Amino acid sequence: MLPYGRPSVDDGDVRAMMRVFDSEWLTTGPKVGEFETGFADFVGAAEAVAVSNGTAALHCAIYGLDVGPGDEVIVPAMTFAASANSVVYQGATPVFADVDPDTLLLDPADVERKITARTKAVMAVDYAGQPCDYDQLRRVAGDRIKLIDDACHAVGGSYKNRPVGTLADLNTFSFHPVKHFTTGEGGMITTDDSDLAQRMRVFRNHGITSDHRQRADQGSFFYEMVDLGFNYRLTDFQCALGLSQLPKVPEFVRRRQEIAGIYDKAFADMPAVRPLRTRPDVTHAYHLYVVQFDPERSTVNRDVIFAALRAEGIGVNVHYVPVHQHPYYRQRYGLSCGLCPVAEAAYERIVSLPIFPAMNDQDAQDVVDSVEKVLTAYRR
Repeated sequence: MLPYGRPSVDDGDVRAMMRVFDSEWLTTGPKVGEFETGFADFVGAAEAVAVSNGTAALHCAIYGLDVGPGDEVIVPAMTFAASANSVVYQGATPVFADVDPDTLLLDPADVERKITARTKAVMAVDYAGQPCDYDQLRRVAGDRIKLIDDACHAVGGSYKNRPVGTLADLNTFSFHPVKHFTTGEGGMITTDDSDLAQRMRVFRNHGITSDHRQRADQGSFFYEMVDLGFNYRLTDFQCALGLSQLPKVPEFVRRRQEIAGIYDKAFADMPAVRPLRTRPDVTHAYHLYVVQFDPERSTVNRDVIFAALRAEGIGVNVHYVPVHQHPYYRQRYGLSCGLCPVAEAAYERIVSLPIFPAMNDQDAQDVVDSVEKVLTAYRR
């Protein structure tokens, strides 16, 4: 089975972690700050805050903006549940906006329709690795509403020659094993606001103003908890893995783009399958390669195509069930079908094809051949 994603970890990465295991600090040690500085430099941000996973990064961002009960945050319907869950964690209300039918990125026009006096922030999701239209979102949000970039798919990408990680007030990343590079689990928030960064560092450490290493350096035991925080710390050996992997990101992204190019060329001659459109003003990082199958050209639905591709050894996936259609959100907020019709229709047609740096050209051709075989078998 060729999976849709797979991490690339080599002996150098393992040695970087082993050096930490031989050191004095496994957590809250020097590698955390080194990783934060390295990542901030990589994306061109002033500050980076390392946390335990991408969901923690989103939660820290929502907390950092002082979002709470009575506030609303606009999020796209086409995303992983964590984007909206992070809003609920803080007692606020997620408001779901629809997406563009060709890119499945947040639609600024629908965001504008969903803004109310209670809107505190807009969370854009760089779906599949393509940055959203941040100039339009800034215009819609204005000065009052903050902008969050859920960039968990898009490290190494850019928008109008501005790197992902610098496009919003707060930018969040995930280092899960299927992302562009990994720390096992892990996440990061970038910002140019040092006060916001410090607020999130306190939040990731139980709401306590100092960590164990800082107290050890000071020869002190005393600490104060100033707010209700969480244990969202990232370990030193995970940070060492991230530091070892970080320089490889440009090459990882380049290889993903090459695979996407193979797919693009092949599917241009298959009218029954339509890749998502890439806008000319972005550098696409291709965490995912998502296609939509045309139901008018097939005798079966997406689920049958999905199962047939899996039977061919192609580990396809689906990203995502629109968040407002999950039972939790339907029941808690009384949401129903038809709220975001573009996302709902796309969900019935989309499949994510394998794409990861270790794939060779023959792997990509195997995917193309399998797609063509399945579509030919079910051609209308």
